[in-house]
Amino acid sequence: MRIGFGVDVHAFGPGEFIMLGGVRIPHSRGVVAHSDGDVMLHALCDALLGAAGLGDIGQHFSDTDPQWQGADSRRFVVSVLALLHARRLAVANVDLTVLAQAPKIAPYREAIRGQIAQLLEVGAQRVNIKATTTEGLGFLGRAEGIAAQAVVLLSEE
Repeated sequence: MRIGFGVDVHAFGPGEFIMLGGVRIPHSRGVVAHSDGDVMLHALCDALLGAAGLGDIGQHFSDTDPQWQGADSRRFVVSVLALLHARRLAVANVDLTVLAQAPKIAPYREAIRGQIAQLLEVGAQRVNIKATTTEGLGFLGRAEGIAAQAVVLLSEE
């Protein structure tokens, strides 16, 4: 068994939606990012890569590489999963937390859960999605950005 942890943060910027867990969520702002800025999938990739001892998302999908400009972060997850399979590692479970004052995650929780389960090729019962605010504190509390944390457990196939 191998445990990994990932974190991602993006500032809000112009836009009318954000991507969370591969799901397009209407919002009064977008995010400033090289790719689509999906903090949940970026944190998930970091956690998966960390558990496998394969570095971090920036080593595999550099934000200075033009090929990833505006990229759909689901591509990152699919690529990372292929690396895990090549090492005979399987996802046992994932636990993700979104930190933001807004948008509210509850209306989208099951869609996000289903999307992540599909990307990871696991049952939805192996994916947990949570959200919290920072009670108005810090840059998250001032609604200047959004963050996500991910914990994963990998098992050997």
